[in-house]
Amino acid sequence: MRLYVTNTSPFARVVRIVVLEKGLSSRIELVTARTREENSPYYAINPSGRVPYLVLADGTGMEDSGLIATYLDALDGAPRLSAPQSADPWAYGRLEARARSFTDGVSVWVREMRRPQDERSPTILKHEVARAERLGASWNEDVAHPIMQGPLTMAHLLLFVGLDFARDSKMADLEASNPHLRQFAERLRAMPSIAATHPAST
Repeated sequence: MRLYVTNTSPFARVVRIVVLEKGLSSRIELVTARTREENSPYYAINPSGRVPYLVLADGTGMEDSGLIATYLDALDGAPRLSAPQSADPWAYGRLEARARSFTDGVSVWVREMRRPQDERSPTILKHEVARAERLGASWNEDVAHPIMQGPLTMAHLLLFVGLDFARDSKMADLEASNPHLRQFAERLRAMPSIAATHPAST
């Protein structure tokens, strides 16, 4: 299998963590995709040009980080990241959806900042910072939920990667103003699979 990623995609990092957590490194070739380039050869592989993108052994392509993570999590017949067995499915689903929403907003901000300065939208940038700050304050309470204090899930990964990208990109250091969120992030930051996928480590 081949997994197409970039270092600038939060969602690609989430899937890379899943690869390590599930012990799939020897089965998956990581390929850095050339995205947002005119006539990039990557577009012949994935016409949407988005990452992450997983190509299976039979050539079938799979897009969307949630779908890819669920597929990889289930390969060994014992899914644990995308389908925590002990959790109330609605309580868990609510947390994962909010974590994905948070990281999606961070991703929008990061993409906007990659544009030339005269093409950036101040309105979009301001909106996403304000949204991140609201969600950060809300998550400062929600990280106390038993699910978020329990074993690693996709909700954990989505929230952490969003926080890390927001901090590293200078969008917002939400951990500085939310002590419970900081404790959550520090706990995950120490995990080998998470440390190994930080852009500075790759």
